[in-house]
Amino acid sequence: MRTMKRAVLALTFGALSLVGAVFSYDKELAKRFNAMFSQMTPEVLKQRPCQITTQQLLQMIQRGEDFVILDVRTPAEMAVVGPTWKNTLRIPMHELFKEENLNKLPKDKKIVVVCHTGDRAAAVVTALRALGFDKAFQFRGGVAELAKEVGRAATDYVK
Repeated sequence: MRTMKRAVLALTFGALSLVGAVFSYDKELAKRFNAMFSQMTPEVLKQRPCQITTQQLLQMIQRGEDFVILDVRTPAEMAVVGPTWKNTLRIPMHELFKEENLNKLPKDKKIVVVCHTGDRAAAVVTALRALGFDKAFQFRGGVAELAKEVGRAATDYVK
């Protein structure tokens, strides 16, 4: 009986250890994510300080502002359609955080991050800002929104 209790205890302890391992997480990585996302308070998100709309982008072009468009879409997406602004960098999201690619990004100019719909751009901007690229902005709506708006109003902004 005593041996059976020990076996049950050992089995229970082993199962609890396994459950603990399954539900554990990388605490250091969680701390880094906390440092990034803790800045995104409801007050900050309400102001949308990290976003640029199509209208704002077209006004920046019209005013002759010096900025960079960073296209983070896949090479296949870039091959179909994309921004042709003179200061466009095309670095897919899956390659962006390599040291040689981060070194291509300016720290002294606005960086407008573009993807297809704006979702990947939001993630990239969060990471870039955490790395110190304080002038990184998500292009809200992505290339899809840009194509719609440019089709309607480009002649009002770009001559």
